[in-house]
Amino acid sequence: MEHIRTPKVENVRLQDRFNTRKPAIGTLYLTATHLIFVDPNSKRETWVLHMHIDSVEKLPLTTVGSPLLIRCKTFQTVTFVIAKERECHDIFESLIMLSRPASITELYAFQYNPQATSLHQQDGWSYFSLEAEFSRQGLPNNRWVHSTINKDYQICDTYPRTLFVPAGATTPILLGSSKFRSRGRLPVLSYYHKDNHATICRCSQPLSGFSARCLEDEQMLQAIMRANPNCNFMYVVDTRPKINAMVNKAAGKGYESTDFYSNIRFQFLGIENIHVMRNSLDKLIEVCDLKNPSVGDFLSGLENSSWLKHIKAIMDTSLFIAKAVLEEDASVLVHCSDGWDRTAQTCSLAGLFLDPYYRTLQGFQALIEKEWLEFGHKFTDRLGLTAVEDKEVSPVFTQFVECVWQLTQQFPCAFQFNETFLLTLHDHAYSCQFGTFLGNCEREREELSLITKTYSLWGYMRRNMSDYVNPLYRREHPVTQGVLFPNTAPQNFKFWRGMYNRYESGVHPRESVTDTVSAMKDHSASLEDHVKLLEKRIAGVKKLLGKENTVLPPRQQAQGDGSPETTANNPTSTPDVPSEDSVANAVSDASSESGIEDVQSPDNGDSASAEESEEKNVEEDNLNSTNDLGEEPEGTEGHDVPEANVEENSPSVGAGDSMDVSLNRLSLEMDSVALEWKAFRNIRQCSCETPLDAFNKKYHCWRCGDVFCTRCIDKQTPIPGHYSQRPVPVCRTCYKHLKMEATPS
Repeated sequence: MEHIRTPKVENVRLQDRFNTRKPAIGTLYLTATHLIFVDPNSKRETWVLHMHIDSVEKLPLTTVGSPLLIRCKTFQTVTFVIAKERECHDIFESLIMLSRPASITELYAFQYNPQATSLHQQDGWSYFSLEAEFSRQGLPNNRWVHSTINKDYQICDTYPRTLFVPAGATTPILLGSSKFRSRGRLPVLSYYHKDNHATICRCSQPLSGFSARCLEDEQMLQAIMRANPNCNFMYVVDTRPKINAMVNKAAGKGYESTDFYSNIRFQFLGIENIHVMRNSLDKLIEVCDLKNPSVGDFLSGLENSSWLKHIKAIMDTSLFIAKAVLEEDASVLVHCSDGWDRTAQTCSLAGLFLDPYYRTLQGFQALIEKEWLEFGHKFTDRLGLTAVEDKEVSPVFTQFVECVWQLTQQFPCAFQFNETFLLTLHDHAYSCQFGTFLGNCEREREELSLITKTYSLWGYMRRNMSDYVNPLYRREHPVTQGVLFPNTAPQNFKFWRGMYNRYESGVHPRESVTDTVSAMKDHSASLEDHVKLLEKRIAGVKKLLGKENTVLPPRQQAQGDGSPETTANNPTSTPDVPSEDSVANAVSDASSESGIEDVQSPDNGDSASAEESEEKNVEEDNLNSTNDLGEEPEGTEGHDVPEANVEENSPSVGAGDSMDVSLNRLSLEMDSVALEWKAFRNIRQCSCETPLDAFNKKYHCWRCGDVFCTRCIDKQTPIPGHYSQRPVPVCRTCYKHLKMEATPS
């Protein structure tokens, strides 16, 4: 707070570069975490997180005030015109200090406290284990073993404690190899293809210079090759351009010499360094900031930035690695300079091509944890989270996220997550709201005690997983289960408007196709859940009304119970006119048969049949497809609408009362599910007057079917008309009604 000189400025103009004649006029608030502009006329709020700010620039003074241009790492650009130059300068100085803290402990994550949500601090931190991930791949085995040589980070302080190495690599070999590799990053396992025993390994460049060699390092590569019985050679992929690697030789580093390393095939694959990538992104941003570009200006600017050229180079390299593993059964060793930028990009993408698990929500988290966090991508430096040198900042992670998006465009049914998931992941990597991406390596994160002092991004995303599910995903589809080999022809790469122009009004469709399809699936799921409950109710009533005229099973006929003759001779039997008490009890029986009690109490003896149970499991798997990331959520708001169970023998409740209560419950169940949902089309604002546009996601209330903003539909609870009784989104008004209906009068 000491950096905030002016917390509030009145009469501020927010300029729209597409509509300069009618700027929004409102109040600018400067808080400890956000810059907030509130326009009282349009009810629009513009929030800019301090940690998202990339640069702040004071433009030349105009007749209406002093302009302040703010560019964000999320590609949002805003220009505020402040009437008084002194206030503008105060805001400028404050933002400079707030957007680039001096130390990592000053970041937002160490102050973030989500008191208004059900997020717990431990949520998400235990979702991933490197040992568990390699165990999923079938390790350890007789070819690859778990090594504890780096358990105290004494061999390599940027590697994880857990390393998997060839069984034939002895401790002296591991030690010698680490000393011969830049930063001590010796060759270790990244991915094991258990079908053919081929592997992807990663490391840093060797300290070879022009003539140096290391016998232990040569033996290490031979051990990797011998661990694969299906191929008598291995690839060494240097992701750098060859000229860059040759320049590094002059500094005593370089690349492996085929004169010393036998049975290797060496490949240079030409991904540029972090400085070239940073300049390329700057040029791309200039193109995106053009006010009214012609088609020629935009396309030529996009080409001159070389951004898509670099994306293609990363994809080509990753595809080469994946094809070598799958088609040639060859193991591949991948490195760049230090093995934490281009190596992370290509190893993770190659794994994404080969393994369908990494295309799920949970698997993609495991991929990022393994390749980026555990193996030491320098997030603090590359994202510019603190006051680091500008030359250390580079959009390495942004490029990886875009490569994944490019894959989703070619294979729309193969990924369980959608574009919103990728954008949220990218934005929160920069936001510093969570501790997941803080630090340059696992050792630093342990020293900062992030698990106990900050919240995990995975826990937060787990609470909102329904926003991130791809409605086109099919788990058992051949494309989903198979290997992805994308077509990397230039015409298959697209400009990602949703990333680089997402804050530009007028360039996006009114409704997202993904959001519309997701709403349709949710609506269908709600109706199917409701139908299942109604079928159980109807079955209970039919059982009562028609049981005397129904052909009984042979077992009951043999016993003589309820046979037609017995029924005919029974003077008390009145099958045509059931009593009110019987109908009420039938409704109650139907309620029991619905399985709601069974969901809440597994020991209930009135459980459904095995076939119904199987159907329910399939249905719940579809309804809860968002539960793939990590562990089951704790403390949900579920089961807070209890059923009005009627005790048949209760002296205080007569037959008529029982009938009324049961029918009231049926009415409550039928009225609690929206049969019609409003279409997204032409919905301009929420009931709270918040504008609903490309920047604000629209949500349906499952009880009333209306459309709301994220603030007005922040509750989830079961509704009586659903068979599964899983928590679903409801608006605040419906939430209050459900609570009142659940409260005994």
